Amino acid sequence: MSDHILVLNAGSSSVKFAVYGRAANGWADEARGQVEGIGTAPKFSAKDAAGKKLADEKLGADVRDARSALGGLAAWLRKRFPDATLVGVGHRVVHGGSRHAAPALVTDEVLADLRALIPLAPLHQPHNLAAIEVLRERQPDVPQVACFDTSFHRGQSAVAELVPLPKRIRDQGVQRYGFHGLSYEYIASTLPQAAPEIADGRVIVAHLGSGASLCALQKRKSVDCSFGFTALDGLCMGTRPGALDPGVVLHLFQTLKMSAKEVEAMLYKESGLLGISGVSNDMRELQASNVPAARLAIDYFVYEAAKQIGALAAVLGGVDALVFTAGIGERSAEIRKQICAASAWLGVDVDDRANANNGPRISAAKSRVSAWVVPTNEELMIARHTASVLGL
Repeated sequence: MSDHILVLNAGSSSVKFAVYGRAANGWADEARGQVEGIGTAPKFSAKDAAGKKLADEKLGADVRDARSALGGLAAWLRKRFPDATLVGVGHRVVHGGSRHAAPALVTDEVLADLRALIPLAPLHQPHNLAAIEVLRERQPDVPQVACFDTSFHRGQSAVAELVPLPKRIRDQGVQRYGFHGLSYEYIASTLPQAAPEIADGRVIVAHLGSGASLCALQKRKSVDCSFGFTALDGLCMGTRPGALDPGVVLHLFQTLKMSAKEVEAMLYKESGLLGISGVSNDMRELQASNVPAARLAIDYFVYEAAKQIGALAAVLGGVDALVFTAGIGERSAEIRKQICAASAWLGVDVDDRANANNGPRISAAKSRVSAWVVPTNEELMIARHTASVLGL
């Protein structure tokens, strides 16, 4: 028998997973994949650590929620790892609130805390917690650890966390939390190996994907983040608007007479790149489109990213490096080039060949501010946290 940790990231239409086995130097990636298209056209895919395909199949229409998806995943895992001992399950949980500044062993009290945060992360939190609850029912003896996307940002200065509303409101937990913390924490942990010359400097990390944000690091600690109270703030995203004048929301309620549910759906699912372009929330499809609004969406995405890089450079008192990560950040040379060009005033000079090859360093030797591509690995970060909390 061999010890294994299962990592789960459950969303509204997908459950992503990774399996880590105990190894001499920690925990080794043995398999990863996802059940996607839950409730519509469910499909299961998996690959091993070397990228070899282990599974790629359509699933039945009965896979319509996290419960049924996890049931099928459990059956596959038992077949794939017949001699494995599941010693812990780590979950990505988007919101930990003000009470959870570190990963936590799941208890009834912790679950109650996290359920209370559902209104602050309605797109993610209910599904994160549903996976925990299913596992508690099916394997109550297996310990579970909640790893929060907000934890890495705890410890920022009082002004960085402040929402400028009356104290009676702030005392009810209204503050800037920041998200994508598991990704930023992984980048911070790997910089000494990936880019040692910038590891302890002033670094702005751009996590660019369907969800997008920026984080200012100094000595590998979070100083500020473009996200605020919820995951709606900051950069323009796939279906979320990013920073928005609150007067716009008042207008939606007061003048356009939209309901709270209608406004919530618009802000979380109908805005951002999709809302601007009317074409897609996928950057690859926008780049391939000849529709003028698709180009406008790309231009706005780049404009906002460059603008907020400037803001975080001011917070840091200067910047030594930019680091790109996540789906768009790791794979779109064109978006990286445009953002770096818009940030040239900081001293960023891109090497086109290195950028086309996805780095790791994509800036020219003479560049005053270096630029890098560093792949993120949130699943490994969760596995490490799970092992640490459980003393494995």
